[in-house]
Amino acid sequence: MARVRYGARTEAEIGAARTASSRLPDIWSTGVVAVWESDPDAVAAVLPPPLKPTGRPLVRVNISKVDLPGYPLGAGSFAVAAAHDGVEGWYPLVMPMTHERALIGGREVFGEPKKLGEVTVERDGLVVRAALARHGIEFVEVRGAVSGALPLPEPAQKTDFYFKFLPAVDGSGFDAGPVLVHCVRNEKVRKLERITGDVVLRESMYDPVADLPVRELVGITLGEKTTDQKGRVVERVSGQALLPYIHQRYDDPQQILDGPPEGST
Repeated sequence: MARVRYGARTEAEIGAARTASSRLPDIWSTGVVAVWESDPDAVAAVLPPPLKPTGRPLVRVNISKVDLPGYPLGAGSFAVAAAHDGVEGWYPLVMPMTHERALIGGREVFGEPKKLGEVTVERDGLVVRAALARHGIEFVEVRGAVSGALPLPEPAQKTDFYFKFLPAVDGSGFDAGPVLVHCVRNEKVRKLERITGDVVLRESMYDPVADLPVRELVGITLGEKTTDQKGRVVERVSGQALLPYIHQRYDDPQQILDGPPEGST
């Protein structure tokens, strides 16, 4: 009988896949990062407990093109500054990706709020434009011009916070207790330039980032970097406390309460 491809994989095949994924070479991305101060009450309002605001209400958008061989990827992140248990980092609200493969590990393994979207990073001479779009709405646009080179930073560790959970089958909450994940990234930068420009936030019912306005622009950069990441569960969190924020993960929160149509399998 020919092999049934949905059948069980052998231990050797599973081990080979795990070994291959652990030996990936450095993958470099080219991206625009913009950071600004926003409304402190708005930043605090989007943080599920036990995350807390930091001393400065910062928002960061990262818009990148990733040089995956034969599989170029657009990747974005819109995040607010947050702190947990003495650790300061970022809490992403939405992470648009241009391919499904980039969603799977991020959402299912780490709990990242990834969604399919459109990612633009363009440079024409000194003019730079980057944007994130979903459902035909370009909800973030960063535009400007290169105004000079910046010194390369030393390799650094950065932390993102994620909540990993599974909505309950009966729509009552969660099937198991949600967990808070610390995702630590080791970042190396090989090129960095300053951008003089601005950030435009557009209204979208699906990605309401316009609620976190640009009060004071801290800076915009264009850079080439590579990162690796490791995550760990740091604590189990209250499902009751997290439930009011679950809509952040979905375009329509009602969809998690919808059962399958009658007669479907």
